Amino acid sequence: MTLLTRYILSHFRRFFILALGAFTGLYLLVDFFEKADDFIEHQAPLAAYFVYFANSIPVIVVQIVPLAVLLGVFLTLGGLSRTNELTAMRSGGVGLWRLTMPLLHVSLAISVVVLLSNEFLVPVCARQANHTLRVDVQGKPEISARRDRIWYREGNTIVNIRLAQPEQNALQGISLFEFDPQFHLQRRIDAPAASYSAGSWTFRNITERSIAPPPMGISGVDRYPLMTISLSKTPEDFRTPRPRTEEMGYRELAGQVHKLENEGFNPTRFRVDLQARLATPFANLIMAFLGIPFALHKGRGANLAVGIALSVGIGITYHIIQAMLLAFGYAAVVPPLVAAWSANLLFALIGVWLLLTARD
Repeated sequence: MTLLTRYILSHFRRFFILALGAFTGLYLLVDFFEKADDFIEHQAPLAAYFVYFANSIPVIVVQIVPLAVLLGVFLTLGGLSRTNELTAMRSGGVGLWRLTMPLLHVSLAISVVVLLSNEFLVPVCARQANHTLRVDVQGKPEISARRDRIWYREGNTIVNIRLAQPEQNALQGISLFEFDPQFHLQRRIDAPAASYSAGSWTFRNITERSIAPPPMGISGVDRYPLMTISLSKTPEDFRTPRPRTEEMGYRELAGQVHKLENEGFNPTRFRVDLQARLATPFANLIMAFLGIPFALHKGRGANLAVGIALSVGIGITYHIIQAMLLAFGYAAVVPPLVAAWSANLLFALIGVWLLLTARD
């Protein structure tokens, strides 16, 4: 690495870290005020605050790092231009590509780091943050995201369901295990089927076993053709929830696509998310392409206020266009590959055109 490269990267590193910290802090502050009501309403302990926001940081960072790259590149070249160092370098025979290649290389490296983080770090942190908010803070029960072999707890009763059929308002193979406060099994209810109507479940062909304290065991067995039992779960609660894409890495998304295809479902949405998982990290490289010509065109006017306004404006425009294209992909209007990569291609072409114009 030459002295000139180290000098340029030292400037970029300083601006990038400051921008990343500022944008992350601002995002956390906004998120805190949005979530504060949930934490206060449910009297969440201080540890829940820490766990939630600590796990939110990686998720936030990968979203705002393109803005930090753009601002870092803009202020690096703008600062060198304002102090006439950029003019001196070019007067000494250093070409524009030679000056900008270190910034493009480090932006590409950041893109690779984000890509790896989206695969190994972000899904873990997103799952933990969502679990903390839903279960630990809001108190929602954790139910398995599947329709067969479901286990969940309801008060002093543990419910096992072999198969849920929410479309038919039906359950198959239900077992209820009732416990006393000392967690001794008191009663077991088994039914081959149940149907939902008028806010309650009607069990059919029930076998009820009363269980005495050890060592006596089963004290009685009763059978009923029908029994109405009130459970807090409705058929809607047993619909297989769509996995949150931020909680899934590339391999998990690919597995979800394969699973849906084998089951005969349409995996278009997950195909789009799969391509977006690859395309989004390279927005960092695209932002570097855009930041370089804007800084060169602004010259001495490339100050912090202009850089922040430019970064936020370009970032918002990029995310709006990307969101629109992804929506077209979800609706199968355009192929998943086109939906995920078109925003990158469009902004890359704009950046390259501006860069070539600045060179001339």
